[in-house]
Amino acid sequence: MRSPLRIIEAAMPPSRVAVTPLLPVQPEPATLADQAYARIKQMIFDFALMPGDRCSESELALRLEVSRTPLRQALQRLEREGFLQVMPKVGWQVAPLDFDTFDELYDLRVLIECHAAHHLAEAELRPALNALAELWLVPAAERLTDGAEVGRLDEQFHAQLVQGSGNREMARVHREITERIRIIRRLDFTKSARVEATYEEHARILRAITRRRGDEAQRLLRAHIQQSKLEVRHITLDMLYRARRQA
Repeated sequence: MRSPLRIIEAAMPPSRVAVTPLLPVQPEPATLADQAYARIKQMIFDFALMPGDRCSESELALRLEVSRTPLRQALQRLEREGFLQVMPKVGWQVAPLDFDTFDELYDLRVLIECHAAHHLAEAELRPALNALAELWLVPAAERLTDGAEVGRLDEQFHAQLVQGSGNREMARVHREITERIRIIRRLDFTKSARVEATYEEHARILRAITRRRGDEAQRLLRAHIQQSKLEVRHITLDMLYRARRQA
């Protein structure tokens, strides 16, 4: 049976621009400091450490079962990236939410992803689109309903669009943006209506790209990201705590 994307593409004339294959998956953390960094960051993303929470190095060392030296390296790295704040003579604090910064990161996403979408609309070889079509161009009855899983796949959708541009530096910056907004972005999928909207909007974006309508794809993608930004802009700490309990 032909995929939804292949059915659409069959009638479309190819262009002459090639796209490089998707970038390789990042390797697992190697050092103890890398492992501690990844685990603490995941705790922040999963709301096991909430915005504003305070903790000492000794508490984290016991919790992670890691010595103080690699732990301190991990904490300093998270501080440089804006996830933690050091409190002299007290310990560490998970950085409070700064929605003005999140708004700016979402705006940067728009620039990167719209460029990638336009590039894909003109490209001849587009291996990323087939896999994305299998996930998002599906009947309503086959759509996933688990918000956490849809949130993970949503990140993958946008990352693959950018990777499909073949620009490695752009993909690297996009990965950093994704990590920095993940703490609030996943709350966008705690509502079933947002899950349904994501499927509908992703499908329209993919169809526009497949039909080589670059301007339309950019318009749809921009509206999609802006709507997500508006949704998470209204998130409160109460909503974060409720999301943590549901998880």
